Amino acid sequence: MMTRLLSRMSFMSWVALVVLAGAQQAPRAEQAVPRAIEPLGELTAVEKKSIEVFDRVSPSVVQIVAHSKSSDSFFSGEKTQSGTGFVWDAAGHVVTNNHVVAETDAISVRLSSGEIVTAEVVGLAPSCDLAVLRLKDPKKLPSPIPVGSSAELKVGQLAFAIGNPFGLDQSLTAGIVSALKRKLPTSAGREISNVIQTDAAINPGNSGGPLLDSSGRLIGVNTAIVAPINVGVGFAIPVDVVNRVVPELIRAGRIPNPGIGIVAADEEATTRLGVTGIIVMKAVAGSPAEKAGLRGVDSKARTLGDVIVAANGKPVNRVPDLAAELEQVGVGGKVQLTINRSGQQVPVEVEVADIAPPS
Repeated sequence: MMTRLLSRMSFMSWVALVVLAGAQQAPRAEQAVPRAIEPLGELTAVEKKSIEVFDRVSPSVVQIVAHSKSSDSFFSGEKTQSGTGFVWDAAGHVVTNNHVVAETDAISVRLSSGEIVTAEVVGLAPSCDLAVLRLKDPKKLPSPIPVGSSAELKVGQLAFAIGNPFGLDQSLTAGIVSALKRKLPTSAGREISNVIQTDAAINPGNSGGPLLDSSGRLIGVNTAIVAPINVGVGFAIPVDVVNRVVPELIRAGRIPNPGIGIVAADEEATTRLGVTGIIVMKAVAGSPAEKAGLRGVDSKARTLGDVIVAANGKPVNRVPDLAAELEQVGVGGKVQLTINRSGQQVPVEVEVADIAPPS
């Protein structure tokens, strides 16, 4: 009897322990409901500004996908390049980078609403990496982005970029204007002056998108980074250049390319020969350079021709130096060159002409 009682008590103790353990492991009723939401604190001034800029401008930013059909092989498919653009005016013009749409056959544009429309190229400006497209029959055209001025920018002021990095559309990044008056080479062998440097993250896919100030005004067009992935150094074409070039592209489909009609030796060859200035390889037939008597390299005699060392009294070391001075003179003006000819410094006056190929 006593043994049976003890056994029963041991069993009851075991049951009590199991129940107690289960009670400890089971969630309490108050833990099985969502946590209480804390009230939102006051946003900082910077946060409010970022939200305001994005809400106002992002509807006008578009994603661009350009296609180039390959003729090499049936299996090679299509070459696709993508970037960003933004609405320029009420006529449906969109601004982007030249390198986003160059050498392509078809262009698709995704608006912020999700609508996809085709677009045609209105004009290209490789010398400053800009292009203008026209949207074809969008259902609703977003408002153009307000235009600011890059001449009044200060290092340290806020800068915002909206674009499609790695295809992630409608992405906002923020930073500051890190530096001004940078120079940026283009595929056309020229340099863009007064380029804006920013640490707002700019990555592949951001090309052609807007760089904005804290008022949501356009201050530049994002165009390049110094590495495959942003490391805090991005560059934007200044809006003062954009505001000069874009209307000309809309009007004529191209911009003048001031030049004198020479073929110059590359910088590597010039450095190897220890020459300071621009070696004239040849003067193009019928060009202002030929008419002014500039002499190219004599390949038979293996002698140098003329070497341009100054333009309007300013030293010239590279082709971009000469190009910048010709831009200042403009088509139809005249530039006073100083050339080194057989060891003698000779002044030569040359007319500046439009050497851009016809559109």
